Amino acid sequence: MTAIKHALQRDIFTPNDERLLSIVNVCKAGKKKKNCFLCATVTTERPVQVKMVKVKKSDKGDFYKRQIAWALRDLAVVDAKDAIKENPEFDLHFEKIYKWVASSTAEKNAFISCIWKLNQRYLRKKIDFVNVSSQLLEESVPSGENQSVTGGDEEVVDVYQELNAREEQDIEIMMEGCECAISNAEAFAERLSRELQVLDGANIQSIMASEKQVNILMKLLDEALKEVDQIELKLSSYEEMLQSVKEQMDQISESNHLIHLSNTNNVKLLSEIEFLVNHMDLAKGHIKALQEGDLASSRGIEACTNAADALLQCMNVALRPGHDMLLAVRQQQQRFSDLREQFARRLASHLNNVFVQQGHDQSSTLAQHSVELALPNHHPFHRDLLRYAKLMEWLKSTDYGKYEGLTKNYMDYLSRLYEREIKDFFEVAKIKMTGTTKESKKFGLHGSSGKLTGSTSSLNKLSVQSSGNRRSQSSSLLDMGNMSASDLDVADRTKFDKIFEQVLSELEPLCLAEQDFISKFFKLQQHQSMPGTMPEAEDLDGGTLSRQHNAGVPPPVSSEKDMIRQMMIKIFRCIEPELNNLIALGDKIDSFNSLYMLVKMSHHVWTAQNVDPASFLSTTLGNVLVTVKRNFDKCISNQIRQMEEVKISKKSKVGILPFVAEFEEFAGLAESIFKNAERRGDLDKAYTKLIRGVFVNVEKVANESQKTPRDVVMMENFHHIFATLSRLKISCLETEKKEAKQKYTDHLQSYVIYSLGQPLEKLNHFFEGVEARVAQGIREEEVSYQLAFNKQELRKVIKEYPGKEVKKGLDNLYKKVDKHLCEEENLLQVVWHSMQDEFIRQYKHFEGLIARCYPGSGVTMEFTIQDILDYCSSIAQSH
Repeated sequence: MTAIKHALQRDIFTPNDERLLSIVNVCKAGKKKKNCFLCATVTTERPVQVKMVKVKKSDKGDFYKRQIAWALRDLAVVDAKDAIKENPEFDLHFEKIYKWVASSTAEKNAFISCIWKLNQRYLRKKIDFVNVSSQLLEESVPSGENQSVTGGDEEVVDVYQELNAREEQDIEIMMEGCECAISNAEAFAERLSRELQVLDGANIQSIMASEKQVNILMKLLDEALKEVDQIELKLSSYEEMLQSVKEQMDQISESNHLIHLSNTNNVKLLSEIEFLVNHMDLAKGHIKALQEGDLASSRGIEACTNAADALLQCMNVALRPGHDMLLAVRQQQQRFSDLREQFARRLASHLNNVFVQQGHDQSSTLAQHSVELALPNHHPFHRDLLRYAKLMEWLKSTDYGKYEGLTKNYMDYLSRLYEREIKDFFEVAKIKMTGTTKESKKFGLHGSSGKLTGSTSSLNKLSVQSSGNRRSQSSSLLDMGNMSASDLDVADRTKFDKIFEQVLSELEPLCLAEQDFISKFFKLQQHQSMPGTMPEAEDLDGGTLSRQHNAGVPPPVSSEKDMIRQMMIKIFRCIEPELNNLIALGDKIDSFNSLYMLVKMSHHVWTAQNVDPASFLSTTLGNVLVTVKRNFDKCISNQIRQMEEVKISKKSKVGILPFVAEFEEFAGLAESIFKNAERRGDLDKAYTKLIRGVFVNVEKVANESQKTPRDVVMMENFHHIFATLSRLKISCLETEKKEAKQKYTDHLQSYVIYSLGQPLEKLNHFFEGVEARVAQGIREEEVSYQLAFNKQELRKVIKEYPGKEVKKGLDNLYKKVDKHLCEEENLLQVVWHSMQDEFIRQYKHFEGLIARCYPGSGVTMEFTIQDILDYCSSIAQSH
């Protein structure tokens, strides 16, 4: 082991400036015995780095190579497995656990002891030693081969004290002054000894000379003390002479202090008086404007605004301590309060009159919009009122009670005005949706209020009529392709879509404009950075604001957004019910209108939420969107229910089922409506429900069909479904499209085999017997020796099927297939071609059996494949 250690030190560690301290021969636990060495090393340069290196013998020769190295500071745990019994196994926990088996327990113990010593000397982090004998963890007891490696060198490390920079510099200067310092150490040591003796003698002489100097210094100090005593005597005499002068100067200083104090007080008093005069004096022009200013003209409004701002500044001046005790100040404050109260009362009265007058003026324009699907423009009204915005801000900060009263009055007047306008607007929309005024009466639409009075029974009749039209389509395929063709068509749905879009497009700017006006006029902040959920809307008539803000205190900023929302709810309280009535009407007219409404409403909700997710418009449209989505789901459920209720005629063939045609119409319409729509996911879910319903009910009808074979019903309808899905390319129904194609193919094959049956029945039975003999073990060429299956029996059976009989059988088969299939799906030629291929396949099968079982007999069928092709072609052309 010693030789290996020296070799590793020489070949691997010395070139890297490292010193090998301990070594152990190990192999990995539980694997093939591939030996390697774990080495504990330290660097020769400072700072010292302690490493553990894995060394392995090279496969190409006898030299060793360094495989992997770990820093000892990364070692977390050393597990010796057993502290009592001898066990060569141990684990080292680095970033992962390495399990080793040492060649001997002594080597393992020596290596662990070395790691413990290195950890104690060089690492701040203490490694955990588990299952290790306490004897190994004693630094003073070296063990094994490591004594020679760790003992002497590490003791040197303990007593060694590193030179500082000053000491290194002095040694370098000393060695440069002596040429033999390196070549002849003894001569250099003698020279240093001589110089040390010289320095010792100089120190002794210096000590002896300093004693004389001390005696001289003591004499000088005695003389200095005498001089100090003389100076003190002179200073005492001077102090006595200046005492009388000091008293006089104190009297003069006290007099000057009193004069300065008087001047300072006068200056401060003047400053206080100037402060009160400058900050609490309101100009006469401002007082006149507050008392008599014209609030109707722009110039008068500007003058009143400036005067109100000046009054607010005077009232809000920060008085200094003691000012409020002055009578003049209290009188001026009372005067300001009276002016504020007087002007606030006059301003509130004027604005109430403006609200009432504007309401009357706006009502006079309603007649102009009664026949147009457009809402009146409130911009002039807003523009006139915004002139008072600064005065409203002043009123909000000075008299919140009157500000709150104006807010309630504005909501009362405007809510009645908007209610009339919006109801008339929706009345026009409903009339345009249902056609003429006479037609609207059958839906229960009458009266200026625009409510759906008496509409329940009428709309229910319309719904029954619409669903009845759809169910009656099973009698004719011509009616299947056009759902409710008598009353509704694509033009009607497009018209409804445009009207509904126009309604939303008119309401959206109206609400946004009113909300923006409320924010500017009443000085309420729309956008808040404070997080939190929006509270439920409350009716402001119930005194919510007054409860929150007793004694006219303005609300906190965080609730102003709620105030805007509550005001909007009060003003536009009729929008949501009117929209719900309009949606109910559209749904009753045609349930497919819910598709248009879902797309349009989703788009407008998405737009509103991008502007302000918690705004009145966003919340209201979101609530209405829930109703639209519910109607859409009900439309899908109704279609599925109608599928389940379909009854087929027992006397006529089935053909394409009504709900299959209706699904085609629904999918085509939905794809055109939902193109680039935000709510595409809702449509995909509806598709999945509908197509599953179609599949289930097609199979149900096919099982119940008596006139038309089951395979024909399945084949034709799934072919139609596959064609529809292929044309529309609906990505979410790709699986169903493949399934429809597979079902069509399977039932086509099944129908061909079932209809074709055994056209050569006796011949088929004959060859079934031949195949049975072959299956029993008789060789094919020996079948002809069987009595029942000899050549004479084969010729007898073949003669029964001349070409004329075969053609006649095929002609009857064509007529039978023609009776089963419907003309609309046009699958007759496809089925006939499949039957031709199946018949040819059977023919080839018989020919093959004849060739194998009756070789050289010369027996053949009395018709050929070409004859079959000619028969099938002539039959198809003749029909």
